[in-house]
Amino acid sequence: MARRKNELLTEVELEFMQTLWDLGEGTVREVHAALPQVTPRAYTSVATVLKVLEGKGYASSEKKDRTLKYRPAFGRSAYEVKFLRETSDAMFGGAPSALVARLIEDENLSEENLDEIRKIIEERIGRDTP
Repeated sequence: MARRKNELLTEVELEFMQTLWDLGEGTVREVHAALPQVTPRAYTSVATVLKVLEGKGYASSEKKDRTLKYRPAFGRSAYEVKFLRETSDAMFGGAPSALVARLIEDENLSEENLDEIRKIIEERIGRDTP
């Protein structure tokens, strides 16, 4: 079965993309060196994951001086929007208000976090009001 290009990233792929976003671009060796060392990975495994990311449309590569340089195909914020939209669709029937409601009902959310959320919502409402 062929993979859909728009599927969300796995945990490992997200770790690699976080590294690519931080680097901006990098060779397999540079990405390998920049990855968190919590789980050591072989050079060949890094090369494989980067190829998978390229195949999924999340990364692109260009040959420079006989070496492939990988870069993100789009920015971190674009993926965050995609992730939240797909999560909202899958878990909350496409209702962003239900996602936000579940988030703010979390008892572990501090008053400070709630104030930040309130300010963001008020700014957005103010922007949209003529």
